[in-house]
Amino acid sequence: MQLLEEAIKSRGTVYPGNILKVDGFLNHQIDPDILRAIGEEVYRLYRDAGVTKILTIEASGIAIAAICAQFFNVPMVFAKKSASSNISKTVYKTTVHSYTHNRDYEVLVSKDYLKKDDVVLIVDDFLSNGAALTGLIDLVKQAGAALAGAAIAIEKSFQPGGRTLRAQGVRIESLAIVESMDDGNIVFARG
Repeated sequence: MQLLEEAIKSRGTVYPGNILKVDGFLNHQIDPDILRAIGEEVYRLYRDAGVTKILTIEASGIAIAAICAQFFNVPMVFAKKSASSNISKTVYKTTVHSYTHNRDYEVLVSKDYLKKDDVVLIVDDFLSNGAALTGLIDLVKQAGAALAGAAIAIEKSFQPGGRTLRAQGVRIESLAIVESMDDGNIVFARG
């Protein structure tokens, strides 16, 4: 997706440890034009998949997932990283390792919001090592729901997550695929 790639090139910053900072337009401050374009593209890619729910993980994926849910006209659910007193006691839960924060989170979704008759599209901002996506897929499986696939804003193809999950048969559509980030120079995969 050219608009997203251009924003990454012009407004993204590469930090040591293969961290790509895009919080000026995607996951802290949000550019509404980029967000809308992402929603349109994800809908174009998955409009025939029978999606009934959009699923993401707290917090950076919420805005992207919400705009996608609007295009699909279906509810968006996000996996919480901590239980609160107002969440149902019956939950699906799994453990996810955050590469960025270098810690494990127990994430959960109320059983009220994921059902066996759902067709779930997972939406997230990044795919690197695949831990968040693997955890979300586990939640979908626990619910007995069908997985339509995953829509990812930015995939780092030099990290194993995308390859590993595609080899397991997961349909993943990434809108910008970063092939390398050597010396701050961002190179996108073509084609």
